Amino acid sequence: MSEFYVTTPIYYVNDVPHIGHAYTTIAADVLARYHRQLGDDVFFLTGTDEHGNPAAQAAARRGLSPQQHVDEMVVKFKALVEQVNATNDFFIRTTDSEHCAKVQAFIQNLYDQGDIYRRSYRGLYCSSCEAFYAEKDLVDGKCPDHGTEPQTVEEENYFFRLSRYQERILDHMEQHPEFIMPESRFNEARSFITQGLEDISISRASLQWGVPIPWDESQVVYVWVDALLNYITALQYAREEDLLERFWPVDYHLMGKDILKFHAVIWPAMLIAAGMELPRHLFIHGYLLMGGEKMSKTRGNVLDPFEVMDKYGVDAFRFYCFREVTFGQDGVVSLEGFENRYNSELANDLGNLLSRTLAMILKYRGGVIPEPPPDSGGDLFAAATRLGEEFAASMSRVDLSGSLELVWRFVRSLNKYVEDMAPWKLAKEPDRGTELNAVLYNLAEGLRLSAVFLHPYMPDTTLEILGQLGITPGSGEIMLQQAEWGRMPGGAEVQPGKPLFPKLD
Repeated sequence: MSEFYVTTPIYYVNDVPHIGHAYTTIAADVLARYHRQLGDDVFFLTGTDEHGNPAAQAAARRGLSPQQHVDEMVVKFKALVEQVNATNDFFIRTTDSEHCAKVQAFIQNLYDQGDIYRRSYRGLYCSSCEAFYAEKDLVDGKCPDHGTEPQTVEEENYFFRLSRYQERILDHMEQHPEFIMPESRFNEARSFITQGLEDISISRASLQWGVPIPWDESQVVYVWVDALLNYITALQYAREEDLLERFWPVDYHLMGKDILKFHAVIWPAMLIAAGMELPRHLFIHGYLLMGGEKMSKTRGNVLDPFEVMDKYGVDAFRFYCFREVTFGQDGVVSLEGFENRYNSELANDLGNLLSRTLAMILKYRGGVIPEPPPDSGGDLFAAATRLGEEFAASMSRVDLSGSLELVWRFVRSLNKYVEDMAPWKLAKEPDRGTELNAVLYNLAEGLRLSAVFLHPYMPDTTLEILGQLGITPGSGEIMLQQAEWGRMPGGAEVQPGKPLFPKLD
């Protein structure tokens, strides 16, 4: 058994959650569930980033205190995590007193060792992303992510000696080309770093809503420093025992590309300065696009994940996220896309396959799955073996869309097998009963294997498939060690139920 630690970014609470938050959370959950299927010791972290200027401004607009605002908003983010059926082991809030104390201890250590100093600074600041920009980084004079004009800010702040760690970060990237995935994001980060890193302000004097600087409480910790530290502080207080030694370094930080620089530059430098190991991988996914634009609360072009799940079901939504958009790339999503995938793949390819198979077992064999045939499934056995090998390799690359495609090819091969073998014809010839038994068993076994591989993506649906196949769906039944052809004995009585995915009109 190995330890596996995966995180989402912590989500900012200036507004309600949207489909982008659901997307990253489900991706992390797919990885967490997959590694639990392998038998790994898993820790899956998500949560909310609750300090900073946008949260304070949102609270002021609502006539609330910042704490009242974030307390209300966090309920919505926790509801999203629950509704997408995420199996997170902890939900961190950066307003947790334990987190705040550990942030103060971390930066106090950096200050004591000379990595933090005080000086005046003047720059262009985007309050929406809590970042300073150089003129050359703006697009038509506006923030490239939010499309708003930054303000000129001048303060006397505390600075972290980021420039001191430039070569150390580059050396690590040279030795670990898998540090940032996919490769295009690795190249983007390396290009940015090689242009030269400047020391960064890690405090704000004009803001009160944040973690106080421990040696100067007139200032608060820069929200990104506060936020990044959640990945280690959570391990220190999520349980009664300190889990840091057990799970650090993290295996995967999952995030959108808009926060790559913070994680690829500031975070490694902070960890190196603290004498800690760096994350094994940063995986950067693309944007979900509607109308050709990134979904953004600031732009107002968001798709409400709660409405989508209410209409299509949670598992259909989870499936669509990685079926429609290649994980790691930008992709366009739409309600039309949901309906097309739902009807053609979920209702037809998978749901209809299960219904037909169970109906034939019920009609031709009294509802009892025949014993395994002596030929071990022939071509289907070979396809299942190949699926197991390729699926493991694909998941090791965090190719969530590619892994799902591999399973779907197998599902389609089962549908082709039905048409090729035509069990309804075999049933008409009494002397071909052995062949019919083999076909029915192979279809049931193929569906069982499909359910095991699909479980990280569609957990409730796959347990339903196992149940309808007459398999009591305990935790052991969905372990990947069960994903070998022929493990299902004959004799189980099928339990046909309602259609998995009723076709949409």
